[in-house]
Amino acid sequence: MLRISNTVELAEHEIEITQIRAQGAGGQNVNKVASAVHLRFDIPASSLPPFYKERLMALSDQRISKEGVVIIKAQSHRTLELNKEDALARLRELIRRAIKQQKARKPTRPTKGSQRRRVDKKVKKGKTKALRGKVKP
Repeated sequence: MLRISNTVELAEHEIEITQIRAQGAGGQNVNKVASAVHLRFDIPASSLPPFYKERLMALSDQRISKEGVVIIKAQSHRTLELNKEDALARLRELIRRAIKQQKARKPTRPTKGSQRRRVDKKVKKGKTKALRGKVKP
């Protein structure tokens, strides 16, 4: 069971974990040990509440395909167990980040003083540039 929140859990059969060989350097051991993990999670076929599914599908993340399948590759640790835990933790964080409400941005206006200072700087800069013209003898 993967616990997302107090009320939402994912069953183990919804998450497909396969072992693969890790990429990169590692000596002779890397060629014979499959310690990396591919985690696949199908959003539309899952038991998540509809609100969670909508928010996940709307998320623009490269790990989510157009069909709604989350693919996470974990290979940062040397052991299979640690890579599984890492992949599951990353899936949990992805789902939590998707359901978190973003604060609405309140548009602000510049203060009168800042507008006045800006115009004064522009006037001063213009005067400086006007003095750079050719000098008449």
